[in-house]
Amino acid sequence: MLRGASIGLRIALALLSLVVLLGSGYAWATYRNFTSNISRVTAISGDSSTSGTKAPNIDGTDQNILIVGNDDRDTATDAELKKLGIGRDGGSLNTDTMMLLHVPADGSKASIISFPRDSYVNIPGHGMAKLNAAYTDGVAASNGDKSMGAQLLVKTIEQMTGLSIDHFVSVDLIGFVRISDAIGGVSVCLNQAVDDGYSQLKLSAGTHVISGKNALAFVRQRHGLPGGDLDRIKRQQYFLSAVFRKVSSAGTLLNPFKLQNLLKAITTSLQMDGDSGSHKGLDPLKLAQQMQNLKAGNIKFTTIPTDGTEDVQIDGQTQNVVVVDTTAMPDFVDSLIGTDAATLLKNAKAAAPSTVTVQVYNDTNTNGIESTNAAALRTAGFKVTLPAPTTDVLAKTTIRYATGTEAQAKALQAQVPGAVMVRSRTVTGVSLLLGENKVQVKSLMPKATTPVAPKTTAKATPKPTATSTPGVTTAADAGCIN
Repeated sequence: MLRGASIGLRIALALLSLVVLLGSGYAWATYRNFTSNISRVTAISGDSSTSGTKAPNIDGTDQNILIVGNDDRDTATDAELKKLGIGRDGGSLNTDTMMLLHVPADGSKASIISFPRDSYVNIPGHGMAKLNAAYTDGVAASNGDKSMGAQLLVKTIEQMTGLSIDHFVSVDLIGFVRISDAIGGVSVCLNQAVDDGYSQLKLSAGTHVISGKNALAFVRQRHGLPGGDLDRIKRQQYFLSAVFRKVSSAGTLLNPFKLQNLLKAITTSLQMDGDSGSHKGLDPLKLAQQMQNLKAGNIKFTTIPTDGTEDVQIDGQTQNVVVVDTTAMPDFVDSLIGTDAATLLKNAKAAAPSTVTVQVYNDTNTNGIESTNAAALRTAGFKVTLPAPTTDVLAKTTIRYATGTEAQAKALQAQVPGAVMVRSRTVTGVSLLLGENKVQVKSLMPKATTPVAPKTTAKATPKPTATSTPGVTTAADAGCIN
């Protein structure tokens, strides 16, 4: 299926943020006309009767915007379809592009998370299926109401990630073409020559400026790519980065003709969530103001954790699906919204020892060390309890703490600096589990001696510095791609 939704929103955000900064009368007049022409869809229900199905708001005032694209051709003209060489009746409502834009409250950075279309997930009320079927299932179950398709997809993503979706944006097939044409195309670089009969993309290795039909084929191709659909996601993220850099350039935004063409392309192809009950639809101006200082290096692209593919039965047919790593999903989301264990522990201010109660466990083969460690902690000001002994044996001394007790855990960490820190959602309070590596409260540890380093004139070889997190790219990354 064809793609393009994420491109539309990214262009809109980059454009509007700089339009706000321009502040000219022309820019404001153009913006007012732009917002009045945006099509709206009831994608987020504000009805109190459905509030019980809404995901809890675990990231506060941060915003999560679901961006989708499908092969819908309703807004295309006959001339546009002829230019692309496609018919009007060959489209689909399957949302084959799905990305989540996460914007922290201060707007200083943004994350764009891709969802493989073949992710095998539970669609509420419809059972296990591929993720790209959720929108279509919602439309079919409501006799063609596209807003119900959007609502079902929102609920599916919320259930899968645990995040609350604040807004919804969609772009159809022809919208992608209009927007890429309006900015005069973008520069891409291919590692190898491509001649793909499925997407109709034929390009030599090296750098090309692509738009329209070729741009569509570039983000559509998956045949011939080593990772199939997952590599296609990398293509989309790569193209999106190039679009951001192009649209953010003065050559695009300070040219009133290009600006007008781009706004027209966006408004004729873009849909955003509207007001519904207590829910207020997406306000592009507020979002633009929030993100006005965003730089390419602060836009991070990543993909949800997956665990390979497998064949399953869907509607009586064997289909290959992408297995979502549900075990890794909570940590993935925590890292996204800055509530991962390492970040929270780093930012926590250690509590006063007198306010911390520690459970001390002896998980070694040595008798009595729990009592000596408990006494040492009491001397340091902590309150201590000694639970009933167990037969557990732990290799390394560990501090186990509950979510929300980072300040107490950090206070204990200062007394047992060699302990492994483990956050758990299934425990309460803070515990010290003494292990076989003999790490204890620091007042009980033998005094370390500082070895004298031998004299040498040779310079140490510097360790290589990682330039990015594996599986994560930013909009500043360029280079070539498969």
